[in-house]
Amino acid sequence: MFQSADWKQEKHVPVIEVMGTAKKDEPIMVHAMVGKEIAHPNTTEHHIRWIDLYFLPEGEKFTYQIGKSEFNAHGESVQGANSSTVYADPKTSFTFKTEKSGTIIAFSYCNIHGLWKNEMELKL
Repeated sequence: MFQSADWKQEKHVPVIEVMGTAKKDEPIMVHAMVGKEIAHPNTTEHHIRWIDLYFLPEGEKFTYQIGKSEFNAHGESVQGANSSTVYADPKTSFTFKTEKSGTIIAFSYCNIHGLWKNEMELKL
């Protein structure tokens, strides 16, 4: 089961931002991130593992997976938890084309608090 909330008040919800003006059959760049307004911890014990992006065109039954980004560096090393200086930042970008308006859907996964969802309407 996924959870959802206002991303300005809940640090786990993925933020979706479309860059520029979306136009039919032209590349559309979408940024997705966790922690834009409220920082999410990024430690070995508590972190965002991945962000997954989908698109549901208007009038269609099925969603299309645009892409998935994994964040695998959370301070762990052979010396133990939080002993590295390398931490992945849960931010990613995807580019796709479409002929229709529709709904962009993003999921994020926190290793402690589970699956989170956000949606945004895309108008062409």
